[in-house]
Amino acid sequence: MGRMFYPTLIPEWIYNDGISTVEKVGQMSTQGWAVDAERMYEGNLGDLFYLDPNPAGSPCVLLLHGLGADGASWEYQLRALAKAGMRPVAPDLPGFGRSIYRGRGWKLAEVSGEMFRFLESLTEKPAKVVGLSMGGALAVSMGIEAAGRVDQLVLMNTFACLRPKSFSERLYLVRRFLVANLRGVKYQAELVAWRLFPHADQVELRQLLVEKILQADRNVYRAAMLQLAMFDARRRLREIEMPTLVITAERDTTVPREIQAVLAQDIPNARQVIVPDSGHAVIVDQWEQVNQILLDFLHPQ
Repeated sequence: MGRMFYPTLIPEWIYNDGISTVEKVGQMSTQGWAVDAERMYEGNLGDLFYLDPNPAGSPCVLLLHGLGADGASWEYQLRALAKAGMRPVAPDLPGFGRSIYRGRGWKLAEVSGEMFRFLESLTEKPAKVVGLSMGGALAVSMGIEAAGRVDQLVLMNTFACLRPKSFSERLYLVRRFLVANLRGVKYQAELVAWRLFPHADQVELRQLLVEKILQADRNVYRAAMLQLAMFDARRRLREIEMPTLVITAERDTTVPREIQAVLAQDIPNARQVIVPDSGHAVIVDQWEQVNQILLDFLHPQ
C-alpha cells in the first residue's frame, strides 16, 4: 500500500525544558523543520501515523516507542538526528497514539512485518532501527528477520525474554497485567507513570504518560502486554548479524540490567552502554546523553 501525506499540527510537548510549539501549517519550529513533518501511511494493519521531520535526510532511522507511548516520545532524538542530516522516522505503532489497528489479536510478528513494509515505502536502502522497551522487543524481531533490510540496531531498556528473577520485579509485572485487566487501563496507566517518573518535579511527565496510554486502543494495549510476557527470542539472538548497541539505564526498574545484558552477550556483534543516573524512560530523563550515544553509533555510512 502507498502512503498518504496529511499536514497537521505538531502537538504541544510537555517535556522537561518546555520544548517549543508551532501553531500553523508550514510554520517552522525552532529546530528548523516544518509542521508538515506529520504524515500518514496506509498500512495493511490500518492507518499508521508517523513523524518525519527530515524526509530529505539519510540514512533512515526508525524509532520504535514503548508500551502505551507514541512516536512523539522521541522528540529529543528526532531533533538531534535530523540536525545531524539523518532521516529519523517515529511512527505511532498500530493501535497506539493516532494509529489505527484493524487486524486481529495484535501480535509482535505482524507488527514487525508492517514495519518492514513501512520502511520499504520510505527507502530502498537498509535502515537503522532503534527501539525502546516494547519497541526494543520489536526491534529484536526485526533484527532477526532483517535479511539485509537493517544495517544497525539499537536496543534500549529492552529484552529478548522478560523473566525477572527478583520477587519485586515479578510482582510489578504481574500487578501491571492484572490491574490492566481488572481495574482498567487508567488505573494501570497511573501505576506505570508513577514507576517511571517518581520525582516531585515530574508531575507533568506523569500526566503526559497517562494521557498517552489512554489514547491507545485498550484491546491492543492488553494484547501487547500479553505478547511481551510471552516473547522469547533468546535462542535466535545469534541470527542478528548487524552491529548492535544495547543501551541500558543504570536505574531501570522495569527491565532488570541482567536481562538486558543477555542481549549484549548473545548477539554476536553487540556492545552495551550504561547510562548513569537514568530510569526506564531514559530518552526523556537523560536525553542529552542518549542523543550523543546515538549520534556516535548511528554515524552516516
